[in-house]
Amino acid sequence: MEYNILKIEITDGIALVTINRPEALNALNTRFFQEMDDVVDTISANPDVKVMVITGSGKAFVAGADIAEMVNKNPEEGTAFSKTGQNTFNSLGKMEIPVIAAINGFTLGGGLELAMGCDFRIASSKAKFGQPEVSLGLIPGYAATQRLSRLVGLGDALFLLMTGDMIGADDALRIGLVQKVVEPEELMDEVNKIAKTIASKGPQAVRKVKAVTSEGLLSDFKAGCELEAEQFGSLFGSGSEGEEGMKAFLEKRKPEWK
Repeated sequence: MEYNILKIEITDGIALVTINRPEALNALNTRFFQEMDDVVDTISANPDVKVMVITGSGKAFVAGADIAEMVNKNPEEGTAFSKTGQNTFNSLGKMEIPVIAAINGFTLGGGLELAMGCDFRIASSKAKFGQPEVSLGLIPGYAATQRLSRLVGLGDALFLLMTGDMIGADDALRIGLVQKVVEPEELMDEVNKIAKTIASKGPQAVRKVKAVTSEGLLSDFKAGCELEAEQFGSLFGSGSEGEEGMKAFLEKRKPEWK
């Protein structure tokens, strides 16, 4: 697929995906979802990519869904548009590799839902966050009512969802919505440093951490522990990634991952 909205750069095992629709503050439309679905499939099929980073161009990460596209939809079309976004953002969680949101500016509505679909979030100190849908007489459609409370707790989630208020990066960090805040000029360097750190670790181990942690969140504690033990054991044995990592540690050398 030829991309009109997304730009993709792959360097040293890190795929940088930039949403490049600054004239509309990177608002999400049908074309965006089509392109992102293709990007997910393409990068998932590339064994050389170890980490994916998503960011926005201009002064916004994503300032929301494209209201001009939504305004004339009927109830059935609205439901379909919601499911389209949910499916795309769910696909980020299903990727085996980590997905990091590099939040450079306004992250509102569907933009915050996209960020929450990533595995974790690093923000510029100038970033702003919110779910303003109630101001339009709507509710979020891309799973904010489900993800936000799981990330920040019920009280903070309902506060943001019901007031439609924007919060700054420091408050987002305080409630656990983002994991780190840096100065705007340091954002991409910091995210790249984090991505390189992850890419240097055991690739199977990193993928299993994502899978086991995500699956465990949706199951009971006992089942999650059983899954952890099973996947822990899978990294042992002759020729395994765990064997190489442990031998490298004992031999005081860098591991040679396959």
